[in-house]
Amino acid sequence: MSERKEATLQISGMTCAACAARIEKSLKKLDGVEDANVNLALEKSKIVYDPAQIGVGQLAEKVESLGYRVPAEKAEFAISGMTCAACANRIEKRLEKLPGVESAPVNFALETVSVAYLPGAVTVDDMKEAIEKLGYKLELKEDQSADGALEQRKKEIQQQTGKFIFSAILSFPLLWAMVSHFKFTSFIWLPGMLMDPWVQLALATPVQLIVGRQFYVGAYKALRNKSANMDVLVALGTSAAYFYSLYISIASLGTNRHPEGLYYETSAILLTLIVLGKLFEAKAKGRSSEAIKKLMGLQAKTATVIRNGEEMTVPIEQVLAGDIMHVKPGEKIPADGEIVEGRSALDESMITGESIPVDKAAGDKVIGATMNKNGFLKIRAEKVGKDTALAQIIKVVEEAQGSKAPIQRLVDRISGVFVPIVVTIAIITFFVWYVFVSPGEFSTALESLIAVLVIACPCALGLATPTSIMAGSGRAAEYGILFKGGEHLETAHRIDTVVLDKTGTVTNGKPELTDVRPASWLNETEFLKLAGSAENRSEHPLAEAIVEGVRQRGIDVIDASSFEAIPGYGIEATVGEQQVLIGTRRLFERQGIDVSSVLGEMEKLEAQGKTAMLAAVGGRYAGLIAVADTIKDTSKAAIKRLKGMGLTVVMITGDNRRTAEAIAAEAGIEHVVAEVLPEGKAEEIKKLQAQGKKVAMVGDGINDAPALAAADTGMAIGTGADVAMEAADITLIRGDLNSIADAIMMSKLTIKNIKQNLFWAFAYNSIGIPFAALGLLAPWVAGAAMAFSSVSVVLNALRLQKVKLDWRNPS
Repeated sequence: MSERKEATLQISGMTCAACAARIEKSLKKLDGVEDANVNLALEKSKIVYDPAQIGVGQLAEKVESLGYRVPAEKAEFAISGMTCAACANRIEKRLEKLPGVESAPVNFALETVSVAYLPGAVTVDDMKEAIEKLGYKLELKEDQSADGALEQRKKEIQQQTGKFIFSAILSFPLLWAMVSHFKFTSFIWLPGMLMDPWVQLALATPVQLIVGRQFYVGAYKALRNKSANMDVLVALGTSAAYFYSLYISIASLGTNRHPEGLYYETSAILLTLIVLGKLFEAKAKGRSSEAIKKLMGLQAKTATVIRNGEEMTVPIEQVLAGDIMHVKPGEKIPADGEIVEGRSALDESMITGESIPVDKAAGDKVIGATMNKNGFLKIRAEKVGKDTALAQIIKVVEEAQGSKAPIQRLVDRISGVFVPIVVTIAIITFFVWYVFVSPGEFSTALESLIAVLVIACPCALGLATPTSIMAGSGRAAEYGILFKGGEHLETAHRIDTVVLDKTGTVTNGKPELTDVRPASWLNETEFLKLAGSAENRSEHPLAEAIVEGVRQRGIDVIDASSFEAIPGYGIEATVGEQQVLIGTRRLFERQGIDVSSVLGEMEKLEAQGKTAMLAAVGGRYAGLIAVADTIKDTSKAAIKRLKGMGLTVVMITGDNRRTAEAIAAEAGIEHVVAEVLPEGKAEEIKKLQAQGKKVAMVGDGINDAPALAAADTGMAIGTGADVAMEAADITLIRGDLNSIADAIMMSKLTIKNIKQNLFWAFAYNSIGIPFAALGLLAPWVAGAAMAFSSVSVVLNALRLQKVKLDWRNPS
């Protein structure tokens, strides 16, 4: 009988005791559940279950099938002790076997793992304990400072450097002796003592036992857990050479003959080359995270704040929301906030990509890490620490670099079985040589076995995809393109149709009030006051244009006592005692208000590219208001660039057809879908997908979120609403449509780079193993090839960090 276990699941969505009773009753009916107790107040459920019959994941699925939610949490860990892709594969499998762990993708290149788990079913300590039993170490990234991670990387490089120097000094005499054996190098002078087997043993032993200790420890831990990794291959290959030579040396004692068939130089040189490869790899891995370092370097280190009436300088981590910060000319803004006093020009190029400073004054919002150019500012901190815009950007880049692209899944499966297959091939190679090719020649068969074991390390396979993803997503971030995950970086290159929202995407999203035509029964001032007051609560750019235009005319707006935005139609508000409607023809048709007499005038305004809106007060037509939006300076060139890449460009908008077509014609867009409600945008995306198109939706507003989620790839303009960015797969921080082409190009370059890496990784093994098995590859050559295979893959991936996407220089 299996041991009973208890799991605690967090449950959200319960509204009353009946919900709790329903969940409890349903859980108890499941096979393997002995007891279930649901606490409504704590929103938790304690379940006693038989793990042999049911798992925590199935318990969570049952709760969610009832209409409630079992929220998962995410923990980010740094891993130490991995040596190859097989290690990463083993850690991932072990974590995913823990009850309550939903996924645990391991990034071998970054040496991290992101674990999605159900709190209460498993703890962080459970994860650490499980992985430590495998011989590795997990450390929560939040417990590991950026400086600490950097120090750890430096320490690793110093250790590998020390091992290499130590090993190289001892191996050089052995290499000297080996090189002098060839006919074409017989002219090289060789001290007689270097041919003494006991001198060779004295040189090789420290290398084998001290430098090679890391491989023995790793191999022992792997074999203890019934698996195999690179350490097993290295330990087997070098030990075979070293201990066979030791046996021959001891057997020669008491005889007058010089022992032959010694391989001390083989084991020592192999270990030296492998350690050199590890040193290069460690340095290259450090370079692959340069994008994160650059972003972190943008942050201010300290802030000047006012506390208890005193001005003091504190570390940036100690700034609190609500603090008043003093920022002098030439200093960085410490945190996101609002200017309460002062005026200055701010360099926001790190966010917008625009080098021209932006004038800011009291009441304006500022972004942390931007540069104050020329004026003294007092700023109230609003978002600090992990909530700042820069911190969120860093988080997205880290998550993208730590995620797995779909192509990596196949590589992981191959890596998981690769080492056992190689060991089998090596053993078969040994017996074929010993029995058939060179009967009885143990040393010849041994050489082939060692060469096969050493050439076949799967490191290059494990590094091929994640290093490209890291370098590609990091370089994209420098251009203001944030990929939410490796899967989006991989899939974006397949896009063939780009659907653009109009307002704020193709256009500047900052229209101006151009025409005011009140009905004959209402004067213009009163009409504008009612319209401005009604629109004052709306977040729509058209509403902001109306309110700004009213204020510029010296008319005060008042607070509406009620307000409702009707997506795709307009707004309804109560101003004073008056009910005000502003919106489209459809809104007025729905309300039964006759506007037939002004439709001709409305159409004339729309033909000029203006957005005309109808207004009613107290259920009676009150006038016509028009605003004009201009296309962004870069939109026309960007759309031409997209079309030049063979992409179909479509503009979609809730605006009327005449206005939409006027804007589209100016931007160079032939395909227009107009007068579409927010939910209709998602439907239009699905229609294109039904035609076999791979669609990218680009938008910036709340009403674009459903379409962004429905598209194959959703791209949010970073200057837009947070909810749009949340729904999107890619965020284009700079708000420039050129970023769409940049994102697609970066995806294409990254996929090309991944395919190159995988080709070379497979080529090293598929060509090297047969050559080694046929005896055409000396063990030391195999060692050099293995050591440099992973280095070449990483260096190829790092070429992505030098990519220039277009004419702009990344900030």
